[in-house]
Amino acid sequence: MEPLMGKTWSAEGNWGDGSKFKQEITFSYGLDSTLVIANSKGYTNKKQTKYGHRNHGIRKYDAASDSYKFWEFDVFGGVTQGSMIFEEKNMFYQYVYGKDTITDAWEYVDPNTYNFKVGRYENGMWKQVYLETQFQSKAH
Repeated sequence: MEPLMGKTWSAEGNWGDGSKFKQEITFSYGLDSTLVIANSKGYTNKKQTKYGHRNHGIRKYDAASDSYKFWEFDVFGGVTQGSMIFEEKNMFYQYVYGKDTITDAWEYVDPNTYNFKVGRYENGMWKQVYLETQFQSKAH
């Protein structure tokens, strides 16, 4: 997660159903660097007319399972939780949404750019992509 720290990451695009995607995420350390805190801005209503603080997330290494876990709490009262997988400079978030296992992929391009995909990723292949865009960073 180190390449993401100390920066605000911004992306815009369209979901597969045509609805807008716009998000800003700032990552910081918490509890003596044992947690990574993600503060996200995005659309805060279903009509996508209000933009503001949308999610508050936590990423943590779980020694018992020797894996990384995450939790995302949203303004609508929901929580998404799952696991994180790191492959070189790429990060994959996997979680259950409805009846599907969904993957959010942060694919490293350069220190200030990650390609971002959301979809169903199985056995190293994208079965369906719901969103494809790019996060760009700016330092604080």
